[in-house]
Amino acid sequence: MDEITVRIDRQLYSFDGRVLEIFGLREATERFHVKHMYIDVAGPNRKGVMEVRLCHGHGDAPAGSHGRTYDAAEWAALAPLLRTVQSAVDDAAGGR
Repeated sequence: MDEITVRIDRQLYSFDGRVLEIFGLREATERFHVKHMYIDVAGPNRKGVMEVRLCHGHGDAPAGSHGRTYDAAEWAALAPLLRTVQSAVDDAAGGR
């Protein structure tokens, strides 16, 4: 798989088929492996804002997470990447 990248504001999201990385965060770069993550999406709210949490671990055993809200334009840019990541997460879960 070719690397997929999306820039939203000051953050760069990069997915190579195995690891999702988020660069440009204040704390440090975040890394999420498809075999040890889940994605939680809520929205849109009445203002069209989507809320996304990228979580380490699994739904029944959560660990740390990265959460952010996205307006409609940001969501339009990010959604295709997240669909690809979710597909890889689902594929990895089949091999557990």
